Amino acid sequence: MNDPLSFSRRGVLGAGAAMAAGTALGLSSPAASGSAPVSVVDRTTPRGDLVLHNGKIRTFDGHGRTVAGVAISEGRIVGVGSSLGQLKKLVPGKPTVVDLRGRTVVPGMIEPHVHFVSLAIRPGYHVVIENAGDIAGIQRLLAARRRDVPPGQFITAMGGFHPNLFAERRLPTLAELDAAVPDRPVLLFQGFTGPAWTNSLGKAYFEAAPVPSVVGADGSITGVANAEAALYNVRLTQTFEDRKRSTLDAMAYSASVGITAVLDEVGFPVIGPPQPNHALSNFDHYRMYDSWRALHAEGKTFIRLQTNFLHNQNDLTLPELTQRLANQYQLFGDDLLMTGGIGEWGAPGDGNGPVWTRAQQLIAAAGWRNNNRALSLAALEAQIAGYEAVNAQYDITRLRWRIDHVPVVTPALLDRLQALGGAVNGGTFAFMSGSGTAAGAPFRTILDHGIKAGIHLDGVHIAPLNPWFGIYYAVTGRNALGVEINVGQQITRDEAVRLWTRENAWFLNMEDKLGTIETGKLGDLVVLDRDYRTVSDEDLKRIRPILTAVGGRIVHDSGELKHH
Repeated sequence: MNDPLSFSRRGVLGAGAAMAAGTALGLSSPAASGSAPVSVVDRTTPRGDLVLHNGKIRTFDGHGRTVAGVAISEGRIVGVGSSLGQLKKLVPGKPTVVDLRGRTVVPGMIEPHVHFVSLAIRPGYHVVIENAGDIAGIQRLLAARRRDVPPGQFITAMGGFHPNLFAERRLPTLAELDAAVPDRPVLLFQGFTGPAWTNSLGKAYFEAAPVPSVVGADGSITGVANAEAALYNVRLTQTFEDRKRSTLDAMAYSASVGITAVLDEVGFPVIGPPQPNHALSNFDHYRMYDSWRALHAEGKTFIRLQTNFLHNQNDLTLPELTQRLANQYQLFGDDLLMTGGIGEWGAPGDGNGPVWTRAQQLIAAAGWRNNNRALSLAALEAQIAGYEAVNAQYDITRLRWRIDHVPVVTPALLDRLQALGGAVNGGTFAFMSGSGTAAGAPFRTILDHGIKAGIHLDGVHIAPLNPWFGIYYAVTGRNALGVEINVGQQITRDEAVRLWTRENAWFLNMEDKLGTIETGKLGDLVVLDRDYRTVSDEDLKRIRPILTAVGGRIVHDSGELKHH
């Protein structure tokens, strides 16, 4: 099809349900980008058979039960309890049986506001360094990645890290990067637009590139245009097969930190190939899911992805959003891959201006789920007023309209949003570099109010993906430097984990399938290396899964627990 906006509902219905997780997630054919056509196969949820026993399984069900065991058959939980014999009887055949040896288990964690597709299409052989702790840790991760990187290919680490995460409060120098990886070029790229750092091979490459970068003697690449030029030149080396590899790497990292489902808020949309002035958050929003769709059609995806649609046209006619709402289905796909709603926004404005207002009207008229983000009290008030005006024309009270980030709230504004059937999704990204004494979402105020609420980190550009950083922040109010910045807004550990599991499922319209460990739910769960209820505050940040299951299939396994 020539017009990427011409994808019709008739075309979707003619393709059948098997196309739900394929063409429905993009508005043009993947073959148009030069990649191989995607074969259409029937894909549903993973169908694993698994029995866990002898553990402390926090179900987060309506009774807040802790049980010793759980049985999963063909991807769904069929029973919880304490008797291994009884649990095994619930699963026909020969399930995988794991002795938890007293370990703590929680439901699979859900990230309801993340820019995950960006991590999935990182150029180079990407490494996530947010958990490194110090320069030596970064060096070890880069050196470990080097083992499977072909000659001449870049090792990269990009996005959601900050010097505050590392003991030295800085990133590695050229000499330190050379010591870790002397024979492959390296690029570390912070945030949306840099700065960046490289080693000797990278320095030579960037200085001679078609769009050259000025690289300091210490390997630093400073200045937005300078850093974006380096990013551009690495992006030019990426093939479609490279994207598929990066997508699998992103899923594997997600499983390793316990995230089993994500709601993707994409990035700042552009159309066409990379350009020298594109930030890390810029990518073609017609092509961004091609590699994920291809892997899904091949039966290789293992993290649940729901895709929101962000629209950034500052045009009162809103041609792209209009076509999206006319020709796309929301919540269309299967339990591993489906479309979402509109968000992080349908038009720029954050609650102000005729274009933003018109976008809300169109979204409401179409009956779509919608989310915006508020970075100030004024923006929160403007957005709620906008929602109220739209609700006077169209009933949005059952559409799950929400507002994210919410660094400041008032009970009166929460009352008004709650009356609209709305919700708030509190951000924890202030953990990275926030300061002051009220630098993040006021979780205590929000939970005490009783409005529907969730929690997110907003990775992977400005914040980490690891949810335990966000839990640490919500529980302690402290940033990465250990300074208390969210005074009086701390919540309990159980409250924080419940937000990241049971409560976040609502934001994906999947609370009937995800978020708790109880009969009938999908078999997503995480076995932790330590009990989040008893560890020190500082060790909350260091919790890691030793086993993660999605639909009863083990998708991350440290090898610490024997299973048969």
